[in-house]
Amino acid sequence: MRKIVGLIFMLLALGCAASFAAHAQRFPSKPMRIIVPFPPGAFNDQLARVLAQKLGEKWKQPIVVDNRPGGSTVIGTDLAAKAAPDGHTLLIVSFAFAVNPALIAQLPYDTLKQFTPVVLAAGAPNILVVHPRLQVDSVQAFIARAKAQPGKLDYASAGSGTSTHLCMELLKTMANIDLVPVHYKGSAPAITDAIGGQVKVMFDNLPNALPHVKAGKLRALAVTTSSRSLLAPDVPTLAEAGVPGYDVEVWFGVVAPAGTPKSTIVLLNSAINAVLAMPDVKQRFGEQGVRVIGGTPEQFDAYLREQMSRWAKVVKARGLSME
Repeated sequence: MRKIVGLIFMLLALGCAASFAAHAQRFPSKPMRIIVPFPPGAFNDQLARVLAQKLGEKWKQPIVVDNRPGGSTVIGTDLAAKAAPDGHTLLIVSFAFAVNPALIAQLPYDTLKQFTPVVLAAGAPNILVVHPRLQVDSVQAFIARAKAQPGKLDYASAGSGTSTHLCMELLKTMANIDLVPVHYKGSAPAITDAIGGQVKVMFDNLPNALPHVKAGKLRALAVTTSSRSLLAPDVPTLAEAGVPGYDVEVWFGVVAPAGTPKSTIVLLNSAINAVLAMPDVKQRFGEQGVRVIGGTPEQFDAYLREQMSRWAKVVKARGLSME
């Protein structure tokens, strides 16, 4: 009897292994879609397009980048949450993905229950920039101007709950200043108005803002990370510039709808890590000041939970909400 039971278990195990292998060989079985909950142009979109190109070449399947901006990323994120959990729909996530559960009382999806982490792809500093007409050339001068005009200066953000929003709210708390947010549907329209002088200050991802700084259209005051960027070595960190303890790295990752087979998640993770390790990809990202990260789905899951906890405290301390 024991031999028979053992044989049955062995056959079941072999069957599962064969099923796993067969599934991996079949994937992807149709065109894929990568949803980006931001407009074209920012690094979120660039990451999606690099993955679409490289993975499409590898798998010989078309991969469409589907930009769905709006609602502080909720529109695109909700679309992904409702997609079939077969691995053929992926979602590019970033800062707002971890902040929105604390910021928005009635999210149409559950961040932890309706998504499966695939990989934490990259990280980069945000950079504090001002329009030259504001006539400040340091963080301390900016803080002094804000304190002299409480509630009078506005700042642009890529949307409520994005890193460009929460980085400024954190600075407001740490520097005891009062600024008024002006939220846009993405970084591209926000920085366009900052360049035009409609708003005078904003945080933006370093890859997006640095070209405008180099062109003299915006003035860089500081980066948000604990160390300076190699692409802007003359720009101090906020901690160096007089806001001790300030340290924020903006991150970018990939998730899939919950219920996606584990075998598919493993395959996607391996394939995306391989893309991130490609020399041309690392060079392209590095030239924009973006740090390639990579790793396992489990590592990304732990990081996501830590980010949700950290920024929920900031949201609560600032009394922020989006109804």
